[in-house]
Amino acid sequence: MKVIFTNGCFDILHIGHVKLLQYCHKLAHQTTGGPGKVVVGLNSTCSVRRLKGNDRPINGESDRKYILESLKYVDEVIIFDEDTPYQLIKQLSPDIIVKGGDYNPADVVGCDIAEVKIFSTVAGISTTGIISKIK
Repeated sequence: MKVIFTNGCFDILHIGHVKLLQYCHKLAHQTTGGPGKVVVGLNSTCSVRRLKGNDRPINGESDRKYILESLKYVDEVIIFDEDTPYQLIKQLSPDIIVKGGDYNPADVVGCDIAEVKIFSTVAGISTTGIISKIK
C-alpha cells in the first residue's frame, strides 16, 4: 500500500486545500493500481500559534481534524505539536510527501525520508487572504 503524506495548519479549509488533498488521493490510488492511503499531519493549536501568531488558528485542532477526516480524499489525520512534522514523517515512513506551493523539493521537511512532490498552489487562494477579506 502506497502511503502519501502531506501536512499543514488547514485552518480555514479552501479549494486549494481540497485540490491538494485530491492530488494526494490520486497519487495514492493511481500509482499503485490498488488501495493507497493519504495521511495528513495537522499542526496542533499550539504549533499553529508558534508559526502564525496568537490570532491563529481560527478553528481549533479538533474541528480542523474532524473536517479533514470528513473528506473522501483523506484516510487519516494525525495532530502533531512540533513546528515541523519531521518526527511524524520518520515514524510513518511514507512513500511520497506532497507539499503545496513554491517549495524546492530539497527544502521540504522529510526529503531525506521520502520522495517529494510539489503541488502548485491555486492562484489567489490562501487562508491569509480569506482572513483579510473577512476583516
